[in-house]
Amino acid sequence: MSGDIDSTILFEGPVESTGRRVWLRLKQNRAALVSMSLIMVVIVAALIGPMLSSYSIDDIDYDAIAVAPSISNGHLFGTDGLGRDLFVRTMEGSRISLLIGVVATLVSLLIGIHYGAIAGYYGGRVDAVMMRIVDILYSMPFMFFVILLMVFFGRNIFLIFIAIGAINWLDIARIVRGQTLSLKQQGYVEAARIYGASHWQIIKRHIIPNLFGIVIVYITLTIPQVILVESFLSFLGLGIQEPMTSLGALVSDGAEEMESSSWMLIFPALFLSLLLFCFNFIGDGLRDAIDPKQAD
Repeated sequence: MSGDIDSTILFEGPVESTGRRVWLRLKQNRAALVSMSLIMVVIVAALIGPMLSSYSIDDIDYDAIAVAPSISNGHLFGTDGLGRDLFVRTMEGSRISLLIGVVATLVSLLIGIHYGAIAGYYGGRVDAVMMRIVDILYSMPFMFFVILLMVFFGRNIFLIFIAIGAINWLDIARIVRGQTLSLKQQGYVEAARIYGASHWQIIKRHIIPNLFGIVIVYITLTIPQVILVESFLSFLGLGIQEPMTSLGALVSDGAEEMESSSWMLIFPALFLSLLLFCFNFIGDGLRDAIDPKQAD
């Protein structure tokens, strides 16, 4: 009993102190803190904003078609060419873009972490073959394949999650593989082997949990990349289907009316830029906080 308590204390202490040191270093990065606050504001606005409006995403106001932003008529961001409230659609677009960014990133993590950990842990021929497969996949035009998927199977939101996530796992697989090559030489991994732990148990309990820091940084840097890919697809008309929308789809629609109705482009583009900049600042801040040597 006492041995279990001592081992628990020994385990929790370094983890807690490491997490505290990372947080203290992150607090010194004003850009990262401001970005975290702005991201929370956007998330809250995207979730609550449409509920506070008297319009829904597909309501048409025939008396206010392509009108400029105004508080008096109840259209804070104006309306689009069909008379739909741009505020509600921008909030809904932010919600969809964030959802795609998070889910597609988790898909890429699920594939990349396990693939890279297995390659790095086993090494030798297994590692060589698996990494050559990654090199071959790197040379393929994945954006072209995603576009083909959208054309043949339709613009299904779940297909977008899978398709975009499936093209982003290669980077994390390489990163995880490199970290695993170092981690598998650690003493606690050797101890686990001596005590009879299977290869999969070692990967699951000792390798993957120690990749937490690099995974967090990867998430914050990949979400904006995924949002940008989805925005590009929507700009081409291959993204979200009506009546749903995303920031990329709104930017695409606004670009067509830029000269006559600039607000249709300004507000979605502003929210899209805000999300991209904020996630990148957070990712840079976390990277410097976890590994201060990179900040020097």
